[in-house]
Amino acid sequence: MAITHRNVVELMASLDNSLELDGQVWSQWHSLAFDVSVCEIWGALLHGGRLVVAPEQVARSPEDFHALLVSEQVCILSQTPSAFYALQTADGLQPELGQQLKLQAVVFAGEALEPPRLRPWLDNHPGAPRLVNMYGTTETTVHASFREVVNSDVDSNASPIGVPLAHLGFFVLDGWLRPVPAGVVGSCISPAPGWGAGTGGAPD
Repeated sequence: MAITHRNVVELMASLDNSLELDGQVWSQWHSLAFDVSVCEIWGALLHGGRLVVAPEQVARSPEDFHALLVSEQVCILSQTPSAFYALQTADGLQPELGQQLKLQAVVFAGEALEPPRLRPWLDNHPGAPRLVNMYGTTETTVHASFREVVNSDVDSNASPIGVPLAHLGFFVLDGWLRPVPAGVVGSCISPAPGWGAGTGGAPD
């Protein structure tokens, strides 16, 4: 999927409205082959921040990565939920180190979030950092929606995806591409302005 510079700039502008990104320290935990790395890299570089690239052997070890977050004073962390659950376990095993974290926001992406599994983190870190669940696809330039997780969310198994980012929109349509009423199951469609520029000549 070919993603334009404009797509990335629009994404980061929308995130800046929600996360206050200027001058923050970001971690790059994800591979360059995974679209979330686009957000990690440009979130830091487009806002005068600092990017901490996790070495592969550190990224594979929740304990070592936890220590890296502390030593580098990372503010913005992006994780798949499953990776974060492992990091959460490492944090629980070293509570004194965990209290030294400077995280301001943890952004979840890449798979469905299971809110009840965040209970240990919320108990150990009340009030901070912000936990943000985002939904999106590569075609919509990494992230398409924003939802800040609140304490009451951990009582539900539903993965809350929130509302569209400012430069996007959602429609829920039936099999005939007609809007469905609230509460009716359908397909979530995002209109074209935030989409990438196609597959670069590769077959669909």
